[in-house]
Amino acid sequence: MNVFISGTSSGIGKACAELFLERGHDVWGFDIAEPSVRHEHFHHVTHDVRDTEELAGLPEAEIVINNAGVLEEEDAIDVNLLGNIRFSERFHESPRLHSVLFIASASARNGSEFPLYVVSKSGIVGYMKNLALALASRGITVNSISPGGVITPANQHILDDEELYRQVLAESLLGKWADPEEVAELAYYLTVTNRSITGEDILMDNGEMLRSNFIW
Repeated sequence: MNVFISGTSSGIGKACAELFLERGHDVWGFDIAEPSVRHEHFHHVTHDVRDTEELAGLPEAEIVINNAGVLEEEDAIDVNLLGNIRFSERFHESPRLHSVLFIASASARNGSEFPLYVVSKSGIVGYMKNLALALASRGITVNSISPGGVITPANQHILDDEELYRQVLAESLLGKWADPEEVAELAYYLTVTNRSITGEDILMDNGEMLRSNFIW
């Protein structure tokens, strides 16, 4: 299948690109950074999801994974929400479209982040549901994954602070964060294998949402 993924130069996007390539798909990676994936079936497109210019010369999209994202408050709405909506909408009319996936965040459920980041990820979950309704008549599935902590370069400032990292791990039931490859495996299932789940946001947070300090 032709797989289009935004934000493939690092983290979850890179892990998704590598997994789809490993399993025989053709991947187009869209990113403002230089490509970090090297494969004969990987095609890098230098692109900012905030841009409005046409993307010419591309094949028909079959799988679209909206992953591009930032942590910075000043860019959160433009990149995480509006940018990913714009990126996704470019490919909705593809006659070969099979599935669409968004990478949201556990923060969309618990509000536990910086305000505009939370709003951007919550908005993505809402848009995902709206799109699932719109594309259902064509048999296209649309879902999102909401990871909690993930071991990526974007979180390096936490990973490098031993005491801070210990504190955040203590907030999860399993006492760990996810690897990008775990998220990629779920992304693969939802976009390739799955035919009956649509309009759902799948939480992947090592039990952090269930963590409580209830006193009997």
